[in-house]
Amino acid sequence: MSGDGRIVTAHGGGGQLTAELLREVILPALGGQDPAALCDAAEVQFPGERVLLTTDSYVVQPLEFPGGDIGKLAVCGTVNDLAVAGGRPVALSLALVLEEGLEIERLRRVLTSAGAAARAAGVSVVTGDTKVVQRRGEGGMTINTAGIGRPLPKADLGFHRVGTGDAVVLSGPLGQHGLAVMSARKGLSLASSLESDCAAIGALTGSLVEALGGSVRWMRDPTRGGLAATLVELSEATGLDVEIRQRDIPTDPTAAAAAEILGLDLLNVANEGKLVAVVAADAADEAVNVLSRHEIARQAAIIGHVGPHGSPPLVEMITTAGGTRIVQMPYGEDLPRIC
Repeated sequence: MSGDGRIVTAHGGGGQLTAELLREVILPALGGQDPAALCDAAEVQFPGERVLLTTDSYVVQPLEFPGGDIGKLAVCGTVNDLAVAGGRPVALSLALVLEEGLEIERLRRVLTSAGAAARAAGVSVVTGDTKVVQRRGEGGMTINTAGIGRPLPKADLGFHRVGTGDAVVLSGPLGQHGLAVMSARKGLSLASSLESDCAAIGALTGSLVEALGGSVRWMRDPTRGGLAATLVELSEATGLDVEIRQRDIPTDPTAAAAAEILGLDLLNVANEGKLVAVVAADAADEAVNVLSRHEIARQAAIIGHVGPHGSPPLVEMITTAGGTRIVQMPYGEDLPRIC
């Protein structure tokens, strides 16, 4: 927790401070769930039926950025949480908190974008809410969503299914979303050529589960905290080491250049249209083949594997120079308000 017992921006960054806030404050107050058991979407049981439920909030600044906007981001982020939990997204709620001073034409553009993203993802926005608050800054907006989905029949996912020797597959280059937002925010010249990867990944997860069935062990979209946070969470929850190879991680040259200018590690930067999957070793090549048939996953690659039990479990990266680097959970948030 922060030194003076108050919330700081980094508590929302998806790193160590977020984990501490969940473990020490939020979960004990709400019912004491095990943090290691938390997933992007929860399964709710009804008589004869299972439903996946998720919720999220979006506060990105600027509201519009190269490759997307807060509306598209809200839809894609929510359906992606359902998708990586092994579900087929069905419907969304969308609630707006609008600040005084927000241009109505900008609101119209954002909502039109959200509607287009929902149609492309095959979901309906079925309910919502609108509130207006006093102006706090630039005349912005916050979007809160909830999503429901149906579990895919062949999906059998969870930390408990990950084992030594399983392969780690990544659907494409890292960091494009966070760096596109930051480049636009900072007015970098790269902003014109760097676009967010914001996209719905339900087609990726659905085709992967349909083709490989139980060989797909676990899936996650590496958003806040990036690939680093995703793999450290995997390692800590399973007690297994994870090894990745830097040379095998797909790279976008413009994103890499922006990260270097801003002094950021691509492993820590948020993505909004990427998939990390752990699959059985003998299904890894087929997983890459299945993913690469989709336009947004043309650069899918096997980037590493799951190792034996570690004490403590670690994520290690074999660098292009041949050395070994320990990949750690980001402390807070390098890029504020990127989702």
